Amino acid sequence: MATWRYSPMPSGTEAVSSCNAVARFADFSRGRNGGGRRGIRADRLMLMRKWQLRPMKRSLSVRNASSEQQRKAKDPITQQEESLGRCNHFPPDASSIASSIKHHAEFTPLFSPEKFEPSKAFFATAQSVRDALIINWNATYDCYERLNVKQAYYLSMEFLQGRALLNAIGNLGLTGAYADALSKLGHNLEKIAAQEPDAALGNGGLGRLASCFLDSLATLNYPAWGYGLRYKYGLFKQRITKDGQEEVAEDWLEMSNPWEIMRNDVAYPIKFYGKVLTDSDGKKHWIGGEDIKAVAYDVPIPGYETKTTISLRLWSTKAPSGEFGLSVFNSGKHTQAAEALYNAEKICHVLYPGDESLEGKTLRLKQQYTLCSASLQDIIARFERRSGTKIRWEEFPEKVAVQMNDTHPTLCIPELMRILIDVKGLRWKEAWNITQRTVAYTNHTVLPEALEKWSLELMQKLLPRHVEIIEMIDEEVRWNTYIRQKLQFFGIPILIRFAFDLYLQLVRTIVSECGTADSNLLEKKLKQMRILENVELPPAFSDLLVKRKASPVAVSTDELDESEDDEELKPADGKSKSVKECIKGKKKKIPEPVPEPPKLVRMANLCVVGGHAVNGVAAIHSEIVKDEVFNDFYQLWPEKFQNKTNGVTPRRWIRFCNPDLSKIITSWTGSEDWVLNTEKLSKLRQFADNEDLQAQWRTAKRNNKLKVASLIKERTGYIVSPDSMFDIQVKRIHEYKRQLLNILGIVYRYKMMKEMSASERNKKYVPRVCIFGGKAFATYVQAKRIVKFITDVGATVNHDPDIGDLLKVIFVPDYNVSVAELLIPASELSQHISTAGMEASGTSNMKFAMNGCILIGTLDGANVEIREEVGEDNFFLFGARANEIAGLRKERAQGKFVPDPRFEEVKKFVRSGVFGSSSYNELLGALEGNEGFGRADYFLVGKDFPSYIDCQAKVDEAYKDRKRWTRMSIMNTAGSYNFSSDRTIHEYARDIWNIKPVELP
Repeated sequence: MATWRYSPMPSGTEAVSSCNAVARFADFSRGRNGGGRRGIRADRLMLMRKWQLRPMKRSLSVRNASSEQQRKAKDPITQQEESLGRCNHFPPDASSIASSIKHHAEFTPLFSPEKFEPSKAFFATAQSVRDALIINWNATYDCYERLNVKQAYYLSMEFLQGRALLNAIGNLGLTGAYADALSKLGHNLEKIAAQEPDAALGNGGLGRLASCFLDSLATLNYPAWGYGLRYKYGLFKQRITKDGQEEVAEDWLEMSNPWEIMRNDVAYPIKFYGKVLTDSDGKKHWIGGEDIKAVAYDVPIPGYETKTTISLRLWSTKAPSGEFGLSVFNSGKHTQAAEALYNAEKICHVLYPGDESLEGKTLRLKQQYTLCSASLQDIIARFERRSGTKIRWEEFPEKVAVQMNDTHPTLCIPELMRILIDVKGLRWKEAWNITQRTVAYTNHTVLPEALEKWSLELMQKLLPRHVEIIEMIDEEVRWNTYIRQKLQFFGIPILIRFAFDLYLQLVRTIVSECGTADSNLLEKKLKQMRILENVELPPAFSDLLVKRKASPVAVSTDELDESEDDEELKPADGKSKSVKECIKGKKKKIPEPVPEPPKLVRMANLCVVGGHAVNGVAAIHSEIVKDEVFNDFYQLWPEKFQNKTNGVTPRRWIRFCNPDLSKIITSWTGSEDWVLNTEKLSKLRQFADNEDLQAQWRTAKRNNKLKVASLIKERTGYIVSPDSMFDIQVKRIHEYKRQLLNILGIVYRYKMMKEMSASERNKKYVPRVCIFGGKAFATYVQAKRIVKFITDVGATVNHDPDIGDLLKVIFVPDYNVSVAELLIPASELSQHISTAGMEASGTSNMKFAMNGCILIGTLDGANVEIREEVGEDNFFLFGARANEIAGLRKERAQGKFVPDPRFEEVKKFVRSGVFGSSSYNELLGALEGNEGFGRADYFLVGKDFPSYIDCQAKVDEAYKDRKRWTRMSIMNTAGSYNFSSDRTIHEYARDIWNIKPVELP
């Protein structure tokens, strides 16, 4: 392999030097106790190169250092080990890094050579870092390949990575060296890092969690891959105008991505549409249809202070070049000629394309299948390669663990079955056993609309073979449910498992002996648990149930006699006639036909049935999953269900994004061990009242607030005071997350201020900067109305001279990971105020707590556990409890809800026109009435409003006591130790994946 670097010449000009380089590991020992990995030099975290320089002229001469070795008939691994032993490492000092950066600036060019501007400097710097990562990266997977270890494969439609540069050099321990190198080249590291666009591969907590998990997997040396899609335009870039949110395409790939490597040799065929044929021996063949290719792009994920570097493999889609209709193009039909290419490429254009249309739904389903099929083909190819000539498919689950991050990758289940049966020739029973032992499912929501259901008709058209498999799995569910219920009825142990043919015999025997008195209840239960919704039971099963079938259209005369004898019909002559008389007179009133409900595929049910584990992501959420969302399944398979409370990586979310706080924590806990062992954060509790610590803590917080004040001025034009409380709510805009409750609380605050004198205002209220951030989905009209309302309130409040700095309302546009890395360290109060029982977990609440922010929130998601850890006195609690929500909605429907007068005052104030000409009737109308779609305050904003206002008054009082507030802040950081994604990953590895850490030699 040949590499290149620069060396300065006495003349001041630059001359190119050629060098031969071979890689080696610098051996080092690492302990987990005491100092952990501390004291490890950065140069020992990488496979380094020995540079052998010789001056040369401008012309290039490249020699492959391994060319002579390749002629020898030796085992490749032996050759590599011999070559590793012959090399020395060099310390990655600032001068050598600067030379590497300059090398890439000239020889990996993406810009013209005349200038070395920040954007060019960023790409050259990133490519320099990538060189170091590639060496570790290849060594990591070479090690896994040779050891043939079991690996976890994490499939997710989202990976919200954020910027990679500072995280990568931080994990490698090279932040100082790169800062010095760029300084030598006339640049500042922070400004260069700011040139990097956020990778547009996710939207919210789901994608951010997946990225935290990859960081922890690499840091803890677990063998793993991440799999996702390479979205060209991401979700969207958010602009805020006078009309609210405007969506434009993300441009993160416009100048390419310096971190990714396209693997031209890793591509798999993906099929859509077509038909299924059965040959003479019963084997299925899926033929015809539309064929595309999924091509791999790999992104390295380095661990912290370890050589382990794992992969995030992203799939991009394209059509074979032969699909381009050259003759059609030359005939002038240019669009038609490229139609196949465009249809393939658009699959990876946008994250979550709008699905109001059939085309949008089709595209989303294509995305999900592409992720599942390409990833499984890749996983299976790796398993076969490592197995050699003797492939034992029964060992597949002992080498592979597939985790489905929510329901988006559900098609992994039928796709794995299809490959095993149709391609690899396994029998159904073998394939089903392998699939169930391989796949596991993480549930992230209790919202019914988020538990995906796909049109059976669409899926039959797009994936005909998979529908056949799903129908067979659905059959398995019915038999399992029926048998287990009957076994329980007779007191037979539930864990007894019979072969399928014995099931049939036993069912018929049981039914014949005990009758079918409970068939209606049993049928109802089956319908709830089935994968197929609104699909008739097949005759082979339905004949075991007593069913009373009634036509949705036809109504018998007798039924009309019984139900409508007293009803009179008045014809034109004015004479009354009974219904019976009308019927006899052949003037029957036929009811309108009841439309047939759509036939659907319940993806969440398929996940539960097809996997060996189902986990929630917070303690309260996991209980709701067992007690409500999947209760029937929990009764059937209680051993499948478990909890894995989410976590976030302390590297990105404290160590790198909040360096001032990190130094304080290190100083007061005695070492940097807390970065890997967050339990050490609890040591801060004993110093929470120390005046020196409190003074340092407040200084660090104010420094971070100054950065956010600059960001706000840059993004919005508003000027805010860093001496105000920074009150922040940043998350996806959704009614259940209740940004509307927050802004109505601010309106109430503003209204009360306007009714007071200046002295009264200053005495009662502390100055606040209320900051919002987040995106509303383009088709979510009510969420976009909330964004518009927030910006309208801000436009009024921020220009009110009577209020001044006492209250500011800011909406930060285009919220993303990089913005979060500024806002979270500066936060003092953070709002996590979702309707109780509706937020699965949340991860931003963990990030805020880690950075010494005090939370105001409901007992929802991980708030419950955070409050337990940080202490009840250090958390502002309000609102209804999860177990009260159903009853409160019922009361509302019965007209028993009496709104608080303050809530009515706020709505009236909003409608008065103080925030503009809009009446906001559509927005506020959702909070009114007792029933109806989009009405009746489903998310209980009005119910929780008085509790919320009272709680905010307690926040003001606490903030006035500087020592008390600082102590609360310290206690939040100290109590956040349990919310590290390292802890979560250890639990997944132990309880679900059954994988072990592999430390490189």
